[in-house]
Amino acid sequence: MRSVAAALIVVAGGAVAARAAVRAAARRRAGRPVFTMAGPGAATPGSVHPADTATPAAGPGAARAGHSPRTPGPGGAVRPPAGAKGFVPALEGIRGLAAVGVLTTHVAFVTRSSTGSPIKRLFGRLDLAVAVFFAKSGFLLWRAHADHARRDRPGTARPTREYLRSRLVRIMPAYAVLVAAAMLLLTQNHVNGPASWIANLTLTQIYTSNFLVAGLTHAWSLAVEMAYYLAFPLLWTALRGLRGDAAKWRIPAIAAFGASGLVFPMIPWHALGLLPTDVNVQILPPSFAAWFAAGMLLAEVVTAPPGTLVRACRDRLARWGWWIAGGAALVVTTVPAWFSEGFVHPGPLEFAARTGLAGTMAFLILAPVVLAPEGTRFPVLESAPLQKVGTWSYGIFLWHQLVLHAAFPLTRTPLWAPRMAVIWPVTVAGSLAAGAASHRFLEEPARRALERR
Repeated sequence: MRSVAAALIVVAGGAVAARAAVRAAARRRAGRPVFTMAGPGAATPGSVHPADTATPAAGPGAARAGHSPRTPGPGGAVRPPAGAKGFVPALEGIRGLAAVGVLTTHVAFVTRSSTGSPIKRLFGRLDLAVAVFFAKSGFLLWRAHADHARRDRPGTARPTREYLRSRLVRIMPAYAVLVAAAMLLLTQNHVNGPASWIANLTLTQIYTSNFLVAGLTHAWSLAVEMAYYLAFPLLWTALRGLRGDAAKWRIPAIAAFGASGLVFPMIPWHALGLLPTDVNVQILPPSFAAWFAAGMLLAEVVTAPPGTLVRACRDRLARWGWWIAGGAALVVTTVPAWFSEGFVHPGPLEFAARTGLAGTMAFLILAPVVLAPEGTRFPVLESAPLQKVGTWSYGIFLWHQLVLHAAFPLTRTPLWAPRMAVIWPVTVAGSLAAGAASHRFLEEPARRALERR
């Protein structure tokens, strides 16, 4: 429980810092106009559907529901939150950083550099950047439906069939090529039979006992994400009655859904005979509800009338308070007195605490970007290199394990040799090249071809 207490202290400290910065900035800015520059507005091709990025025009019931995502600025100017609609360039930069974080943890593991010192333990926990991926998906895929409900519109914001098609077109072509490449190119996979091929191609491997396949071990998170893609229509249909005046109950409902993800792994499913003993509960989709809920909650906040959270993200210093608190939540998971080091199967309570901290981290990292006033610039996250890395991030994620396998013979390094300084740059460079090629020659051509049908 000390880890939970530490997490609460960390988050509270960040919130206090953010609030203090907001008040100080308000005093400094009194009577002074704010100048803004509009950032890029084009959506990443194939990443999300326009219905998931655009805010629909106001319709009947908007006034009654009190919907107004716009934040008043100095001098009466109106500036909606940056994430209220459209493409958010800074999110693309965050996605690129998260992809490199996951890659770093995998390199640290196979070079025995994930335990033994504070920096190595941090390398070993950067895999929690997956929480950022999940929360970002939750935000983008839920935003249009949150706005739809706030405007008191009946039904849902997007047809389920169209949505599912867009997700399959985006995810499956490149992934299917990866599965074939891993199975055929890695000799240790030649023993895998049709059952293994089918499980991996259908992203159902996490529901089996033998899901660890060389070059594809990281695909467990893609299997979880696909499960949530399929579940989202059920979730937004279940909440479609909470619209207009009743939309205020959507946030508590989503918070409860997220909390269920912390409870699920602590239930003794195997002892109760409800799950096969060889199925790992800690990689099943319900265990990660908190990570998706973090993004869904942000989608609800960004489309609701501006409140405390929006005001707490209006100033640059306040945003740094959020980010520092998010980084601290990650660092807490590396404390050996509270959490296991490296790739050790944790107990149920430790797993729930780690998952909760990762979800908190994701929320604190994304919130300052999507809740900041429209036009706010994030120079580093919006820089050309990080935008490219973000654009290629899906390919980087897909192919980095195969690149990592090749990095050892390429550098004449034995597997498990503690030479992270050699393997990491080679893996990063190779994964960037593979991600760029995947996007240019595989993902985009497949998307264009399949969307025409």
